[in-house]
Amino acid sequence: MADKKPTLLVVEDDEGLQAQLKWAYEDFDVVIAGDRESAIAALRSEMPAVVTLDLGLPPDPDGTTEGFAVLDAIMELKPDTKVIVASGHGARESALQAIERGAYDFYQKPVDIDALGLIVRRAFNLHEIEQENRRLLASTSGDKTVLGRLITGAPEMVKVARTIERVASTSVSVMLLGASGTGKELLAQGLHDASDRADGPFVAINCAAIPENLLESELFGHEKGAFTGAVKTTEGKIESANGGTLFLDEVGDIPLPLQVKLLRFLQERTIERIGGRKTIAVDTRIVCATHQNLESMIGEGTFREDLFYRLAEIVVRIPGLAERHGDAILLAKAFLKKFAAEMNPSVTGFAPDALTAVDSHEWPGNVRELENRVKRAVIMADGKLVNAEDLDFTGDEDEDAEVLNLKAAREQADRKVIRHALARSEGNISSTAKLLGISRPTLYDLLKQYDLHA
Repeated sequence: MADKKPTLLVVEDDEGLQAQLKWAYEDFDVVIAGDRESAIAALRSEMPAVVTLDLGLPPDPDGTTEGFAVLDAIMELKPDTKVIVASGHGARESALQAIERGAYDFYQKPVDIDALGLIVRRAFNLHEIEQENRRLLASTSGDKTVLGRLITGAPEMVKVARTIERVASTSVSVMLLGASGTGKELLAQGLHDASDRADGPFVAINCAAIPENLLESELFGHEKGAFTGAVKTTEGKIESANGGTLFLDEVGDIPLPLQVKLLRFLQERTIERIGGRKTIAVDTRIVCATHQNLESMIGEGTFREDLFYRLAEIVVRIPGLAERHGDAILLAKAFLKKFAAEMNPSVTGFAPDALTAVDSHEWPGNVRELENRVKRAVIMADGKLVNAEDLDFTGDEDEDAEVLNLKAAREQADRKVIRHALARSEGNISSTAKLLGISRPTLYDLLKQYDLHA
């Protein structure tokens, strides 16, 4: 049985051009629609991956209102559709506006069949690649995913992942340094999963969340009767992680007396429970994290230098979300898919203003802030697309710090606009260049000049 041809929806009211396009694309199942109503009906019934759209449709054949109405409907009903709009001579502004509203590309009338065919086939290829990426993401969402479901496209985070992969198979202690919400526990879990201890337990403890008088018992355990309320012998987290990995989050909050006991464990690999006299051998790998400056704490006498060097045999610095170009939108889309499936299946994607807001926000709370905002937005969204208001962005974001040097100001503005355009076009160089109103070679030069990545 022959493979089913991919469906191409042609929204065009010129009957002659309809016939020409249908004849030209024998390798596609071409569906014709001549107005808004039939176009939307065909979209619902055929679910085409690619649509060619003439913006001049009846009852406004000389304008663009009907065409834009069809485009908006497509983006709401099936936002992954690749829409290629027709642009007449002198209608560049309409074409760029269409791309801002979600169109994939545009072509000029009169139609060059061969040129349009290349654009259409490229759109089908891109749609297929995106579908495959979604399938791969779905198939690798389990607990065995490398680095614990880490989602990134930023070179800075790829470098972090490569470092963790290299040290995972060793027994060295690893210290993760990064601001709150950057995904330190996720990376620690990923390190454990990539190590030869993956079949053992992964135990996490937040040292800042436990009162000082209870933290020793949590870490080292206690014998029955060791103190009031100790009605049974209890293993501590270090012992519970025997054969696996113990993740100490906010290790800078461990009090000095307990730092001594932890250092002894790291040196001798044995522990004694509170109230116990028996030495217990424990094979537990330590991975720790903090957002504090431990070197400053050493100078202040609040953190032991010898413990620091035991914990920090390998130090991995995790960049904040604002430093990871493109990751905000990548993560936002992943969170939206997750939360929509759980709480609001009618939500299918982000509106253009939401993508701009996500890309331009500085994210002081990093990935955790992004996750919380997307979760709220999915719950609050009324339509199929999350907008900036749903994300609790009101458009009054703080302006960038005042820059008086003209060259620096130009560079800052260039970087910001290029980042926004790349995010809006999901890294497509042709679309980004068109949005910016520059040629592809010029865009490549700017990307190289500002060390940006598509």
